[in-house]
Amino acid sequence: MTRSGPDAHSAAAVIVAAGRGTRAGGDAPKQWHQLAGQPVIAHTLDVFRRHAAISQIVLVTHPDDADRLAALDTGGVQIVPGGADRAASVRAGIDAVTGCDRVLIHDVARPLVAGAVIDAVLEALMSHDGAAPALPVTDALWMGADGIVTGTRDRSGLYRAQTPQGFALNAIRAAHAAHAGGAADDVEVARAYGLNVAIVPGDEDNIKITMPGDFARAERLLWGRNGH
Repeated sequence: MTRSGPDAHSAAAVIVAAGRGTRAGGDAPKQWHQLAGQPVIAHTLDVFRRHAAISQIVLVTHPDDADRLAALDTGGVQIVPGGADRAASVRAGIDAVTGCDRVLIHDVARPLVAGAVIDAVLEALMSHDGAAPALPVTDALWMGADGIVTGTRDRSGLYRAQTPQGFALNAIRAAHAAHAGGAADDVEVARAYGLNVAIVPGDEDNIKITMPGDFARAERLLWGRNGH
């Protein structure tokens, strides 16, 4: 259905930043690692601050990060404490949203999301309960055990999911309230509740920083965008 009304062209962004990110290495969670002179979290916030359709930003953080948070520019950003797992943190974030009927849920470890991806999600939300960016799987898929290939999988219809994942606010609140937990992402929560979720084109540069080598790749992409 097409959405209308005073909030139809704006949205809130919930940035989930309460995780510990241990696989990325170092002595701090990955969102606090330096990337081109700023913490990863600062780059992610800047993307949503710059987007004209984002009227509220909710940053979900871990209590252990209070000192780091104090050194971050959080002007115009609402800070809420995270929960025991990602789902609880998302619920805390969406519960803090006011004045919008659409919400984008984004992983803090994706600092290179492009405005065009956000635009595509918001556009799809005008006619769907949810929308999320994804990339078709193009590589061959294997199954394996103990370092040996044990089979192959058909890649037809498979996608690599990205964020932000956008939803009608009341619908995703209800979906999370009804979910038993253990979902891979918010699209899984939404679909379990019966919501329809559109796929919009993702972006190869919208990487999720997970492993140590991802920082160097993200930094190269950032410098490339800035003309260096």
